[in-house]
Amino acid sequence: MTMQIACLRRLLNIVLVAMLGCIVPQAALAEAGVAGQPLAVCIARDSGQTAEAMLRQPEAFDCKTPQHRFGAGSFWAITAPIDRRSTFATPLVLRFASLWQDGLSIHIQYADGAVRSWASPATGITPLIQLGAIAQTPLPVREPAITRVLFHVDGAANVRGIMIGVRVANQADAAAANLGLAALYAFFSGLSLALIVYNFALWCAMGHRFQLHYCMLLAALLGYTITSSGAFAWAAPLIANNDRLRLNYLFIGLAGGAAALFTRSFFEEQPMPRWLDKASQIVAAAVPLSSFTVATFGSLDLRLADLLYTLAFGGLLAIVLPTLWGAWRQRSHFLWLFALAWCAPILLAAVRVLASLHLIGWNFWIDNSTIVSMGAEALVSALAVAYRIKFLRDERDAALTREVVARRLADIDPLTGLLNRRAFLRNAIGRAGQHQLLLIDIDHFKRVNETLGHDGGDDVLRLFARALRTALPAQVLIARMGGEEFAVLTQSEHRLDAEQLLSRLRTVRMPFDLRVTASIGTCAGPLANDIDWKALYRSADRALFEAKAAGRDRVRAHDLALA
Repeated sequence: MTMQIACLRRLLNIVLVAMLGCIVPQAALAEAGVAGQPLAVCIARDSGQTAEAMLRQPEAFDCKTPQHRFGAGSFWAITAPIDRRSTFATPLVLRFASLWQDGLSIHIQYADGAVRSWASPATGITPLIQLGAIAQTPLPVREPAITRVLFHVDGAANVRGIMIGVRVANQADAAAANLGLAALYAFFSGLSLALIVYNFALWCAMGHRFQLHYCMLLAALLGYTITSSGAFAWAAPLIANNDRLRLNYLFIGLAGGAAALFTRSFFEEQPMPRWLDKASQIVAAAVPLSSFTVATFGSLDLRLADLLYTLAFGGLLAIVLPTLWGAWRQRSHFLWLFALAWCAPILLAAVRVLASLHLIGWNFWIDNSTIVSMGAEALVSALAVAYRIKFLRDERDAALTREVVARRLADIDPLTGLLNRRAFLRNAIGRAGQHQLLLIDIDHFKRVNETLGHDGGDDVLRLFARALRTALPAQVLIARMGGEEFAVLTQSEHRLDAEQLLSRLRTVRMPFDLRVTASIGTCAGPLANDIDWKALYRSADRALFEAKAAGRDRVRAHDLALA
């Protein structure tokens, strides 16, 4: 057991090194999703103003009120002064977060008063989506510096904000950001796909529920990765950005439900408190149902639907601690691995819930924390699943060993170690061909017990049985039929010399040098069925009786044809 734990720890170290090798380089990615210079944004409600009028009146914007407090609707958003030039040598791009909105217009103001505008098509900002679900648009190259950028947001749901994560970056930094995020998303997608195939194959072979639930979890997260990465917008440019966000909600909700099922089924099959079992079932259904509600009815009232969705995820987090506590009380073998794998996803999910409730501000890495944390979780959970399977294998092997031992004990005479009568008959009856049966009975065994006592008599039986095993070939069946009677069976072509066997038995040294003799009755015949056995046994028993009657310590044979 100590060696197994040491081996497991070495494997864990390897996995942690792999995680560091894949995730720590994302320290370089810390600049990926947040490339560029951040720009403060001020908000004004749209009441029919024109872009020119709003650009002339930056003081009309509210820069203090948190954006989510404005509620849903259409708005103007203006950046703080920029004063940067977009040149052919260093072209600039504008980057901002993808949010639920019906349409977006961007008005770029230059120092000479010129304005360049862009309006989203029917698909919303889908043409602008980059990896990390960051929207990016080039800032046209002109000699004058860019002073401000004005946004007109049409039909903003304003769940997280109206216009957040606005940054201006040079094109090289933006390309590096996409490349870094491509590495992150490709790492997680490849890892998820490999683990899905592997664990699904294991589930087909072994049928454990936690393997299927883990595949469901990874499949949902893979769907979320594709739709949230921005690659989905590249692959399906005609899909509206709001519809892409609907799929985001749907996949992360399915992942939450699968996570609840995986948590319930991963630990040993031990009963959990009834209230916790019921709560787990409710949450496992509520999380995907809430995401389906957002995807289906989000356009009617996304803020309400998102609140229900956030509360459902809060319920998922609420059942984690009682489940872990119950597993600890049951002394689960897998708790430490499960806790290690899920500590980051659970903590970051809690942070996302807090961000959804506007208790902390929006952050790109909070918004994309699912990918980073689940990448780490997938690696450690793969080890946890392997350890769970190993434990199940050990349990199975132990059960098989117990079964073999129990069956052997059921077949073996505990005193002598020979086959008992039942096992002897099971192995003897039904054999093809002719066989020789020897019935051997220790002479005057009652006197042996009276002389040596029952413990001494047991010693005589053990020594006698050992002598039989030593004197006879390995392929011969030897059994203690009961009391002091033994049976030996062999094929007729390998007939035994009963006289020679009796001579060997006479030389066995018994306790206190007591002289012990035996009588042998032998007969040959078929053993195809029960009738043959009874006939053969009666004939050998008659021969044994004749040996006893003739004075004991001798051999008598009987012809089956005369029986």
